[in-house]
Amino acid sequence: MFVDEVTINVKAGDGGDGSVGFRKEKYVPRGGPNGGDGGDGGDIYMEADSNLSTLLDFRYQRKYEAPNGVNGASRDMNGKGADDLVLKVPIGTVATDLSNGKVVADLTKAGQKIRIVRGGQGGRGNSHFSSSTLQAPKFAENGEPGQELTLKLELKLLADVGLIGYPNVGKSTLIAGISAAKPKIADYPFTTLVPNLGVVRVDEERNFVVADIPGLIEGASEGIGLGHQFLRHIERTRLLVHLIDVSGMTGREPLDDYAIINRELEAYNEKLSQLPQIIALNKIDLAEPEMVQLYKEELEKEGSEVFLVSAATRQGLEAIIYECSTRLAALPNEPEPVDETVMITVDTMAQRRRDRRWDAIYDKGNDIYIVSGPGMERVVAMTNMDNEAAVERLQKTIEKAGVINKLRALGAKEGDSVRIGKIEFSFYDEDAEDPRAKKASDDDEDDDYED
Repeated sequence: MFVDEVTINVKAGDGGDGSVGFRKEKYVPRGGPNGGDGGDGGDIYMEADSNLSTLLDFRYQRKYEAPNGVNGASRDMNGKGADDLVLKVPIGTVATDLSNGKVVADLTKAGQKIRIVRGGQGGRGNSHFSSSTLQAPKFAENGEPGQELTLKLELKLLADVGLIGYPNVGKSTLIAGISAAKPKIADYPFTTLVPNLGVVRVDEERNFVVADIPGLIEGASEGIGLGHQFLRHIERTRLLVHLIDVSGMTGREPLDDYAIINRELEAYNEKLSQLPQIIALNKIDLAEPEMVQLYKEELEKEGSEVFLVSAATRQGLEAIIYECSTRLAALPNEPEPVDETVMITVDTMAQRRRDRRWDAIYDKGNDIYIVSGPGMERVVAMTNMDNEAAVERLQKTIEKAGVINKLRALGAKEGDSVRIGKIEFSFYDEDAEDPRAKKASDDDEDDDYED
């Protein structure tokens, strides 16, 4: 079964929690903290596998989770990092983040491997937080949550030449005639229900790959017919062969067919309409020679190169093969995909600075203050809310960052709800004047006034 589009959820492993521990040897007074760090969570990678040709496996399993890191322990024992999870996909798979439409992976060659979500960093043990003023920290960090994405996987076949045209114009017969592909061939529309690939061997040194997709009809770009489901498979091609049935047996005007298909290509993706085309007038063995010549002359007036072929009798196929090979030799290849390795550049450093930025707003509809920003959300997520010392450290951290002042400026009062990431707090302003002290002060002023 051919499946070329699925939606999956991927969740990298969470980092292991840091440990709170202290040295307890008999003759080591005030031994100090020795809590170990948690292990890093597992990443999730996608790897292109030349043995796969469909996304069928992802239809039956939609959620993938990498293992979590192991928690740290006392005696400075660090937790073990988790193993990574590798998802094997066919060559030509594109993974898109549905939350923002960004392409996170585009696998175009066998063995190419790209990390799509990063595992969480292990939390630090309490030994990292000791200082001259805090010699016995009683808190450690939680592990960082692993990244989670909902991805749309699309398989875009890698072919040099794409065959386009109305249903039943002879595309499958043509690919069977010029390559070793064996598609289903029958005398009715939409015989081809899945794309077919064929390797065309020109000579000992030259060959190219041809993709035959289901026939297009008017309105295909809007979802009519079957071809719109597979147009993505010719997005990577460098050359199109446009087949037109001139047998006179379709009940359609061949020149209208040509114009309609080109309009559908432009409506689906303007890039497709700009690809160079070779026009092949097919089924000339069944057509009137005068009409074939008329169609050829009309199309040549537009500057197109037109070939006369009969895929069934193999007439004219050799000329098409050599023309495709010559054209491809002159056309640029697709650029190599960018490697996933992160280089320390001005751009990446700027991104890290952006990650440290945060903002706060008041959501009037839900009556809640929201603080957002990758760095701030990460600090909160790695805080153990059940540990009083850890919460006190968090309070100092967000206050030092200016969050309390910002919330106060937005009108936050004692007890108001504040959300940072997935955690919700009650606003506490320790610098606010104690209302009981204020009342006592007011009473004193009243007494002075009465005197």
